[in-house]
Amino acid sequence: MYITITPQKLGRNYAQSSADFVGYLEKENQGLEQEEMEHFFNQYGDEFSAEEVVKDIDGNGAKLKKTEPKFYSITVSPSKYELNRLQNSSEDLKKYTLELMKDYVASFNREINGRTVTIDDIKYYAKIEHQRTFKGTDKQIRENQPFAAKILQLKNEIRNVQDGRTEGNINKLNREVSKLERAAPHQQNGKRIVQGMPKAGNQSHIHIIVSRKDASNTFSLSPGSKHKASEVEMHGKTVKRGFDRDKFFTNAEKTFDKTFGYQRNFAETYKARKDFIKNPKIYFAALMKLPTNERALAFKIMGKSGIPMMPSIPTNQAQLALKVFNKLRKGLDVAIKSSSIGI
Repeated sequence: MYITITPQKLGRNYAQSSADFVGYLEKENQGLEQEEMEHFFNQYGDEFSAEEVVKDIDGNGAKLKKTEPKFYSITVSPSKYELNRLQNSSEDLKKYTLELMKDYVASFNREINGRTVTIDDIKYYAKIEHQRTFKGTDKQIRENQPFAAKILQLKNEIRNVQDGRTEGNINKLNREVSKLERAAPHQQNGKRIVQGMPKAGNQSHIHIIVSRKDASNTFSLSPGSKHKASEVEMHGKTVKRGFDRDKFFTNAEKTFDKTFGYQRNFAETYKARKDFIKNPKIYFAALMKLPTNERALAFKIMGKSGIPMMPSIPTNQAQLALKVFNKLRKGLDVAIKSSSIGI
């Protein structure tokens, strides 16, 4: 499970309207019949139009400045192991989203009129998507880039020869292009992975757009708060503030596991990924204490996910962790290969 919370920003200021973002989330519906489309949904309905979403979110930003986000984007990307547990990606992920947003509101250290924040206090819309494409920042694209540059150069040479600007052997140049296409390190279905190519396999994920202001358009509820849980004096009153991301991410996993009876491996847990960043030694010590089959599965998950499974890792700690990982993995090759776990 990989979850991101992002304030939608445009240049120095935050977007004043959700229209562009909502429009982006409608891209998979283009060309589909009405019954095939994925619609926006929340606790109160499951067929909201893009126009309704934009109107509702944009109309709920009272007294917010241009330097403040009007809404947040939450993206929830289950792993292929988690997706394999689902019976129906669309319906199951919708069901999960309704429970997930209860975890979201429970992570606020806020009160509204003397009571805790509830699901009825937030204004949000969610949408399920089933496709992903390779982006320029993906490892596959970055590592294929030297080959892409050489291929582009050769294709330019071929065009120059065809147009009579230079002399050359077009057949030979085409063979060099074919050789480079096959030599690129990252392939999918026999083709070099390029930017914009759809990713293979089940890519279902959840997009959620949530208003910064509460449903009454009165109180600010920011998941981007730097304060986890604190109290401050404002206008002579003690006010609670903050959003506990650790609590949200941890409970999001627990809710998924409970909802679908999922047996989460150590390597998939938010706590483990956080330990990998903060203290790799503790991470690998815990890893080595796992039963052989669980440990073998953990290494397979780590290898397929690409260590680490969280961004912004300090270079020195990442190098240390990877060095330890490589040593440990050599000693576990036999256990991995002989494991009865089918992946």
